[in-house]
Amino acid sequence: MEAYSPPMRDIGFALEHLADLGALAKLPAFAHADPATVQGLLEEFGRFVAEVVAPLDRVGDTVGSRHDPATGAVTTPPGFADAYRRYVEAGWGSVPFAPEHGGGGFPWLVALAMQEMLASANLAFSLCPLLTQGAIDLLTSHGSEEQQERYLRQMVSSEWSATMNLTEPQAGSDVGALRTRATPAPDGSWRVSGTKIFITYGEHDMADNIVHLVLARVPDAPPGTRGISLFVVPKILEGGGHNRVRCLSIEHKLGIHASPTCVMDYDEAIGFIVGEPNAGMRYMFTMMNNARLSVGLQGLAVAEVAYQQALAYARERRQGRAPGAPAGESSPIVDHVDVRRMLMTMRSTIEAMRGLLYLNAEAVDLSRWAPDEETRDAQREVVELLTPVSKAWCTDMGMDLARLATQVHGGMGFVEETGIAQRERDVRIAAIYEGTNGIQAMDLVARKLPMRGGAAVEDLLRRIETVEAPASLVGAVGDAVDAVREATTWILAHDPADGAAAATPYLRMLGLLLGGWVMARQARAALGMVDAFGAAKAATAEFYCTELLPQARGLLPAVRAGAAPLLAIGADDLASR
Repeated sequence: MEAYSPPMRDIGFALEHLADLGALAKLPAFAHADPATVQGLLEEFGRFVAEVVAPLDRVGDTVGSRHDPATGAVTTPPGFADAYRRYVEAGWGSVPFAPEHGGGGFPWLVALAMQEMLASANLAFSLCPLLTQGAIDLLTSHGSEEQQERYLRQMVSSEWSATMNLTEPQAGSDVGALRTRATPAPDGSWRVSGTKIFITYGEHDMADNIVHLVLARVPDAPPGTRGISLFVVPKILEGGGHNRVRCLSIEHKLGIHASPTCVMDYDEAIGFIVGEPNAGMRYMFTMMNNARLSVGLQGLAVAEVAYQQALAYARERRQGRAPGAPAGESSPIVDHVDVRRMLMTMRSTIEAMRGLLYLNAEAVDLSRWAPDEETRDAQREVVELLTPVSKAWCTDMGMDLARLATQVHGGMGFVEETGIAQRERDVRIAAIYEGTNGIQAMDLVARKLPMRGGAAVEDLLRRIETVEAPASLVGAVGDAVDAVREATTWILAHDPADGAAAATPYLRMLGLLLGGWVMARQARAALGMVDAFGAAKAATAEFYCTELLPQARGLLPAVRAGAAPLLAIGADDLASR
């Protein structure tokens, strides 16, 4: 199995030419994060993940985490705890967080580039720091001063990890149906009781403590999501005692075997309310939106390592004779045009995804740190629009590209020894957790398109259609903009049922368009490069805009079809054949 090699030059290109790290470094908050400093930091982190974390990917998949029913303890695969200890000692988890809590104060854009490398190297390992980062963001925004003082420094250092506890056996995406209860105690704390499922790293042996963020109902809470409160429930209490929190089991999953997905039992566990009662969902969305961008990144990360493996195999594997090859010689399959099409589809889509995700992270930074309120508000709107697309389109593409990587391997892709099957298994969850991709599409059309009466998405389309790029690419982007504009107008003019039916093809259209915008900008940046790297960037952009971007217009009839074709067969008749 080919080892993962961090694509440092590709990441650097995206930071400089697609996002604008240099402009962020001019903001007072990021004066220390100049491009040269960031480059050095990322190169060192790339070495760390390649040498320490990536070698554990295979054992993580084959051995997985283990649960002891007698004690509730979870043991991670060999090497994981030591690698995590080294991650903590190096301070990698602290890079993007506030200096007052021990952080490095770097942009979230830099954190996302680091997340990409970590998730490519070992997706299952990366999930532990990912959840902790989202919890830090939540407590920084909504926790009391006492809670921040108590938890944040150890979480920023990664000595303590954190979890997100939403889902229950009867309440999946319908969070409002949860039944976990919290009752007040005389000392001002609360007692939390209930069962939560699908809790990533709910129990493990890597961190000194686990800070659970748990949604529960307080007495007399209103029904549905309006009656949900949020609690901090630490595994280890102040003073060293164990809380009444226990892992009942871990799931046997399709992929990410090393990441323990836990069933957690809270039995009168001591918890501390975050903010006001019945405002828990609003607080939790801070963590969920942070995580949704990072989950979108997982689609990119798995696609990148799958591409590296597929390319290495295609260059080594010889079969058949490619056109123009000498008679009597077998050609490496990379020379066959159908294999080349698969590889170019992977490469171009990966570069489009990276640009979109990094632009999304840049908008997060500007929404927080831009010097004027008008810019911060505008960038928050960009984040609102891009996040569901980043999450859903990039994870859909991650699955598609992992499948292509398996196809490049041919029959050897169907056996475990090449390791490529793990990519398909691992990435499959990304379209499901943190809000399924169907939910992301519904969020886009029901909540984001109507912002300012449709003006928010129109502003984005106008920005895209004014892109400066070679003429052939500008024409392709312009046609896709016209198609998306027609689709947007249709959705806004029709009833919610038709809009809901249009949601998934519409999100795919917008994802393809945003990818085309990224690639047109890439082509323009490549014009100033005279080396093979620049030529490849230009050719990749041309391929995307010529062969993949036209799919956007092809989705327009699916948007306009509305709900009628989906409901033409009654629910009771779907089984009739």
